[in-house]
Amino acid sequence: MTDADPPFGVVHNSLTGGGGVGGSVVQAGTINGGLHLHARPLPVPRQLPPSPRRLVGREADLAALDRSLDEETGAPEATVVVTGPAGVGKTALAAQWLRGLAERFPDGQLYADLRGYAPGGPADPAEALGAFLRAFGISPVPRSLAEGVALWRSLAAERRIAVLLDNASTAAQVRPLLPGAEGTVVVVTSRRRLTGLGMDGAVFRPLAPLAAEASTEILAARVGGRRVADESDAAAEVVDACAGLPLAICLAAARIAARPAQSLAATAEILGRSTDRLTALNAEGETVQDLLDASYGVLERGAARLYGLLGLLPFGEFTLENAAVLMDVDLPAADRLLDGLIDVHLLEERGPERFRFHDLVRLHARARGRELRGTGAGRAALDRVVDWYLASATAAEAVVTPSHRTLARDHLTLPSHPAREFADQVRALRWLDQERDRLADVLRWCEELDRPAAAWQLADAMWPLFLRLRPARLWGEAHRIGLRAARTAGDRSGELRMLTSGGNGLRNAGEGEEAARWFTEALELARELDHPLAQANALYGLSQTHRMAGRLAEAAECLHRVVGLREAQDYLRGSALARLAYGEVLLLADRAAEAVEPVERAGRELSSIGEDYEAARATAFLGLAHGLLGAYDLADGCLASALAGFRAGLSVHWEARTLEFAGQVEERRGRPEEARARFEQSLARYRDVGAAAEAARLADRLAAYGVGPGVTPRTGGPDV
Repeated sequence: MTDADPPFGVVHNSLTGGGGVGGSVVQAGTINGGLHLHARPLPVPRQLPPSPRRLVGREADLAALDRSLDEETGAPEATVVVTGPAGVGKTALAAQWLRGLAERFPDGQLYADLRGYAPGGPADPAEALGAFLRAFGISPVPRSLAEGVALWRSLAAERRIAVLLDNASTAAQVRPLLPGAEGTVVVVTSRRRLTGLGMDGAVFRPLAPLAAEASTEILAARVGGRRVADESDAAAEVVDACAGLPLAICLAAARIAARPAQSLAATAEILGRSTDRLTALNAEGETVQDLLDASYGVLERGAARLYGLLGLLPFGEFTLENAAVLMDVDLPAADRLLDGLIDVHLLEERGPERFRFHDLVRLHARARGRELRGTGAGRAALDRVVDWYLASATAAEAVVTPSHRTLARDHLTLPSHPAREFADQVRALRWLDQERDRLADVLRWCEELDRPAAAWQLADAMWPLFLRLRPARLWGEAHRIGLRAARTAGDRSGELRMLTSGGNGLRNAGEGEEAARWFTEALELARELDHPLAQANALYGLSQTHRMAGRLAEAAECLHRVVGLREAQDYLRGSALARLAYGEVLLLADRAAEAVEPVERAGRELSSIGEDYEAARATAFLGLAHGLLGAYDLADGCLASALAGFRAGLSVHWEARTLEFAGQVEERRGRPEEARARFEQSLARYRDVGAAAEAARLADRLAAYGVGPGVTPRTGGPDV
């Protein structure tokens, strides 16, 4: 190397002629002649994932997203968080919506999968940030996250862009990727609620499962409309098994389409087996099971345990108290655990302190619960639920029907969360009404858990529900279970109570012959146990079956014996009720004048001991007696008073019966239009409580007024 040579690595370039350099730099030796360099511009990024050309059943959701952009933000910049359970179609909805707005974002639409539930864990936001910067030609990207964020926001400030951040895990993962500039719209999808983004001005759009009609349309589009039409029942079963999740529907459709020779019924049968459904819904290795496993995997330990235990409950909708009892914690602690499940959309909030699982999620939760059921702690949790319902129903029974609360209760556990307490009858009855489905499910569950004593005792504790609200079918079913359970437990007192209480339910359901058998068995058992009051109860039940069968003389004879047995035991309430029933028999026998004295006496005695509900029944019968005797002013006063009492005491059945009495009185006084109005009101209320026999009787009566069986009764007439 000579002194004239340049140092190593240094090159001197010279351009001669009309050369020019712009943008990129060319390093070379000597260039002669004309030189023109043209930088090749980067394409506008259009990175949105594919989505169906038309999103079936999502028109309302797309409209809601439009409103969030135009109305709620008040500016061309917005962040929208689309949340929902796994497989509900969040990504497809977001991509479809943003694609439809492409003209509003001439500088690009960016996409990043944040892998919130991937096996390897969520993506680092720096990874997505680097991809965004490179999409606009920035390379290399800054190594510091803070520098990258600053550069990203500077770049976004000069552009009109849309960003889809898919499968986000937390608000902290999203924040560095928010452009924060006018002209940008960001859509975040997540199985979590990401409420923390509300601090950044985000609006939230929860996404619900599809309706059955939309699910069927998707299935038909993928497997053929003719095939779905030809096997409409099987197609409906497939749609029902998919529970409104678009992913599940598409997976089922892929399974069906891959087997053109196989009927839809075959797939419906497989999906109908709950143990197979989560894994049967798969295509090329992707299953609903995998999606739910991923959501479950991010739960903290307590929430995961609660998830499994809730899956074991016999009812699909449960309360905050149920969760507290299962976990043996107070309500605030239970609320925090439930919030963890809601946050990842494994649980739906249905109302104040009420929750439920999506159908497919419930299958997944039940599978997780089976892992806990065999443990001592898991079984103790289930026993606590049974004992809490038994104690709470017993507390309601003690308030509404204290004279019925005479038998022992056997609790295996004492939950930390106390049983319900009730200040008055109205609150107790309202709770029984609200919880009737869960009470029924727990009662059936007792057989599965091998808790026979709890089964019959719970049926016994539910007596106010049966007496006042008259759910006829449940009344009979509960006591059939209770009778089996009492016999299994070898409890003769429990067996006797189930026979008498259950006989009343069977009679009210129109099963008079079976009711008579139950009462006869009860009478024999009461004699065997030398229990006079139980004998009276059985005879009272027999009197009612005789009355319903039109055997009025036999009914009167039974009631005469009941009064004697109860008076001998100084049982004032019982003897008064027997007199009241005797007055009813006299009314049915067209002996209204003779009925007034025993009914009035029964009313006075019942009022003297604070039995307002039973006294109201006496007032109703007295109103009917006065009406049949032509004392219409007295009749109207009695019936109005009784009706007010039943409405205050939440007894729809007796409200219906009092209205029926009022209709009879209006007929007697020659006012057919008023009579018809009363009968229509009565029929509507009988139907409200499922009193089929009474409803049929009223429908027959209304037929004489030209009201056919298919006509909906008018309920707007004047009340008594």
